[in-house]
Amino acid sequence: MNYTFYDAAVLFFAYSFLAWIVETAVATVRMKDFRNRGFASGPFCFVYGFTGVLLTIFLQELKNDALFLFLGCMVVATAVEWFVGKLLEQMKRKKWWDYSDKKWNFDGYVCLQYSVLWGVLGFLAVRYGNRLLLGVYHSLPAIVGKAAIWGLTAVGVIDFMGSFMSIYHMEEKLPRLLGWNHWLQRGTFQLAAQISGHIDKRMGRSYPSILMEREEDREKSGEKCSFVQVFWLFVIGAFAGDVVETLFCRLTSGVWMSSSLVWGDFSVVWGLAIALVTVLLYRDRDKQEHYLFWVGVFLGGAYEYICSVFTELVFGKVFWDYSTMPFNLGGRINLLYCFFWGIAAVVWIKGLYPKVVKVIEFILQKTKWILTAALMVFMVFNICVSILALVRYDTRAEGKAAVNAWERVMDERFNDARMERIYPNAMRQ
Repeated sequence: MNYTFYDAAVLFFAYSFLAWIVETAVATVRMKDFRNRGFASGPFCFVYGFTGVLLTIFLQELKNDALFLFLGCMVVATAVEWFVGKLLEQMKRKKWWDYSDKKWNFDGYVCLQYSVLWGVLGFLAVRYGNRLLLGVYHSLPAIVGKAAIWGLTAVGVIDFMGSFMSIYHMEEKLPRLLGWNHWLQRGTFQLAAQISGHIDKRMGRSYPSILMEREEDREKSGEKCSFVQVFWLFVIGAFAGDVVETLFCRLTSGVWMSSSLVWGDFSVVWGLAIALVTVLLYRDRDKQEHYLFWVGVFLGGAYEYICSVFTELVFGKVFWDYSTMPFNLGGRINLLYCFFWGIAAVVWIKGLYPKVVKVIEFILQKTKWILTAALMVFMVFNICVSILALVRYDTRAEGKAAVNAWERVMDERFNDARMERIYPNAMRQ
């Protein structure tokens, strides 16, 4: 089934709202007092909505396989929970939730009992919930349904921006936005329990571990991972990953694999992986190797699976297929390569990352940001052209003639012969 923007938006807001109700009810019963759960001021837990849409789109092909659908939902939802927990910790330097007192927990952010619960809920949502929610939406007049979606989108954007600014104490920047945000907050509290309060106070009550930062808990300046560093890590990871993958495929399969971009030896999949694992794990580099290994196995497998589905949906191409390898899932991931992700995470965080950071700092000192700006412009342009070339490559295979100017340029500059040299393993679906 192909989901439209409106279908995805319905599922996003529906699951966000339903999750808010459940989270708030459970917390209220447990704490013997009203607890408004969630990051936002309104009656939404956006991470649940995002996860619901993610499972719907990327696990659709597993819908008829109950076991793998359950396992896929459990893995992806747990990965999202861990990722969001680490990301929020980077924002406030505090844990927003902590499962350290539960058995079979990992890093305090995920634990087995909740992972199983996410698998069950994800299974029910993909198998039955989506059909029910979309059935209700499609029963409405089209103009009413679309107007409701755009209204909810506007409320959601205001809510998210206001909550984000409140966390960073930026109220004076956009006082009117914060006014709307507080109005939404008051309505939420009236809807739930006729209780009002400031968003920081509310989140502090919901998650007692979020308190005012102590000075000694602040990160040292040398430990910060800035946007510029992340960009350079993306570029270096994209180049190094492409070289390693090219040599590996040549030695194991006798095939020369090319890059994922039309200019230069850069693999976006590897670049994003290096950037993400660094942002999430650079503060954990002193932890034991087995911790980093299993994080790499778990997140690497989920990341590769999502990338495989995404590229197939967007570009109509399969860029890798592990169907002939044992312990594979839909040909998108396999156990051996998941172990490789784990090894790569250990090698990167423990060995290469500290050295690469020194190289980046040296480059920035010598070039005074000029090289960074130039490379950033090149990479953005390279990625955009690569996307257009792949899109046109797919539509050209369907026999569609060039209509727009950019399509004619792609046909002239990146014909089928050149695209096959760049992407020799890309198979049309």
